[in-house]
Amino acid sequence: MRHHWTWHRVKALAHEEWRALITINPSDRPWQMPASVALAAGVPMLIGAYFDHLDYGLISSLGGMAFLYLPRTPLHHRMVTMMACAFGFLGCYVVGLVVHLLPFLLVPALTLVAVLVTMVCRYYRVGPPGSLFFVMAASIAAYTPSDLLQLPLKAGLFALGALLSTQIAFVYSLIALRIRTPAPVEPLQPFDFDTVVLDSVLIGAAVGVALAIAQALQLDRPYWVPVSCLAVIQGMSIRAIWNRQLHRILGTAIGLGVAAVLLALPLEKWSIALSIMTLSFVIEMAVIRHYGFAVIFITPLTIFLADAASLGHAVPGAIIQARFIDTVLGCFIGLVGGILLHNASFRAAVGPVIRRLTPLALLPGRTPPQP
Repeated sequence: MRHHWTWHRVKALAHEEWRALITINPSDRPWQMPASVALAAGVPMLIGAYFDHLDYGLISSLGGMAFLYLPRTPLHHRMVTMMACAFGFLGCYVVGLVVHLLPFLLVPALTLVAVLVTMVCRYYRVGPPGSLFFVMAASIAAYTPSDLLQLPLKAGLFALGALLSTQIAFVYSLIALRIRTPAPVEPLQPFDFDTVVLDSVLIGAAVGVALAIAQALQLDRPYWVPVSCLAVIQGMSIRAIWNRQLHRILGTAIGLGVAAVLLALPLEKWSIALSIMTLSFVIEMAVIRHYGFAVIFITPLTIFLADAASLGHAVPGAIIQARFIDTVLGCFIGLVGGILLHNASFRAAVGPVIRRLTPLALLPGRTPPQP
């Protein structure tokens, strides 16, 4: 009897997992939104290809990802949010450039970036992708070969990409607001220490641990480990985290096959730029409907964004193998971190410690002692 009950329980779990894996969600995104993302990511690459500086276009294209933080609110709120996110995006990228020159600060600096950006995103209720691209920008910059004299140039190129995405966001908003009524601007909710501070510290700690493990294992591209960890751990529940890591691993495995096909083609600067535009469009059309399907195309896109300048010289097999190992490791750490994040006993144990260590200015109803 017990064996029979266990078998039915396993079948039910397998059926539930399969249903979650194949469920396609509805999406109300107009096609103009994915097209605008493709322009924000692709126009800098096209300009870089024209001037035979694909590496410059790559940096600006990464800055163009700021478009993904455009909300659905009225125009004035959209543009203020967009400019704030673009500025924060640039700040994270510059931190990455600086810690590349000071490698002993790499793990603590990126951990602090993950904590602070997650705090800001949670306090201001920034929707998906949350703090993901801020940390990704800092991580890629931290592992990009550079020197002190190149820092102003790279920061300027990134800022130009973010500025272009803001301009594209303005034009897109004029079109979108004629199609649909904007969502109302929701007032800020009362400060919640657990959501804003405790969750952010635990998420940032998981990102730091992921990067430290990747460093200790001497992985070729360790920056994908904390990025994969952050993508998974941001789920709102253990179930959501499990589904996201499953989708990410399976999607990455299939996506690496797509990347292998693309990397086997005779790539040159124009085809790389057009590939980034096409992949960006497909991802934004699909990501709301099915995250795992979108990851299939996210995988080659991120390989292009991080390694476009060296695709003609690097061995594709090494890139694909490294990316898969990084993703699996990051997802596993994100899953473990997510279990701890949503564990009531663990939160009760570490919450008071983090509260005592938190600056008084961050705690509601408390003010620093007067001198």
